Amino acid sequence: MEDNNNRTGYAPATEAEVGQATARFFRRWWKLLVIVFAAAAVVSLVVAFLIKPLYKSSAVIFPTNSNRLSKAVMDYHYSLDFMDYGIERDCEYAIQILSSKRMQWAVCDHFNLLEHYAIPADDAHKLYKLEKQYRSNITVKRTDFLGVEIGVLDQDPQWAADIANYMATMYDTLCREIHHDRAVSAAEVMAGACAALEREIDSLQATAGSSQWKQELVKDKCEQLADLQTRAAQTAVDRDLKVSYKYSVDEATVADKKAYPKRLLVVLAGALGAVVICIFGLLIFAKKEDED
Repeated sequence: MEDNNNRTGYAPATEAEVGQATARFFRRWWKLLVIVFAAAAVVSLVVAFLIKPLYKSSAVIFPTNSNRLSKAVMDYHYSLDFMDYGIERDCEYAIQILSSKRMQWAVCDHFNLLEHYAIPADDAHKLYKLEKQYRSNITVKRTDFLGVEIGVLDQDPQWAADIANYMATMYDTLCREIHHDRAVSAAEVMAGACAALEREIDSLQATAGSSQWKQELVKDKCEQLADLQTRAAQTAVDRDLKVSYKYSVDEATVADKKAYPKRLLVVLAGALGAVVICIFGLLIFAKKEDED
């Protein structure tokens, strides 16, 4: 059977032929490619100097163990140590709180980032632009050892450090609010349950007489009441206590060197990108030239 390539009149190019064609291409166009590379490098260098530099500051915290402080201190049967570093679950909780909308708007309000980022107050999409800029400049990520790093980029190095440290402080505030709200709700439920048990015990004692089973029932209800009152006392401590929910490992400091842009990378990317586009254009031109 006749070979398909022979019937079509086409034979695949060998490696030697491809190499020769490539060499001819660059011998023909090397001057133009050098000019394009040099021109693009100059333009990229100018652009790199026009880009406003950004400075980065980072704060690192370790979330504390989420075990209840009151229970750890007041209940000797409780085996978990609230002084331990937080486990992976606590680290994920911390990342969620630091990345939350409540944290975002607290930072935006405190530092008036709408004005700082030069977003017009009458812009119809100001909140979208503010959130986009915020998410671009502020990152929260887990470290290799279950810590949490708060990274902030800003044109003002002092602002970058201040925002990172404020977020670390605000983390405690938001944690307290969450725990306080839950403790208040729990305290209300326990107070109602204690009152109901006290009324039930009073009623049983008034009618107990010498009945042994009623006396046993009263004793059981009293034990339930004592246990509930202990838990209510612990909840009251959690409601009113102000503790820190983190260990501060590294506070953010003012950076003395810009983090962005890396001018060399900008110049190389711009110059090489221009050369690649130029090569594609020349290949298309050469193909049309051969067809003509």
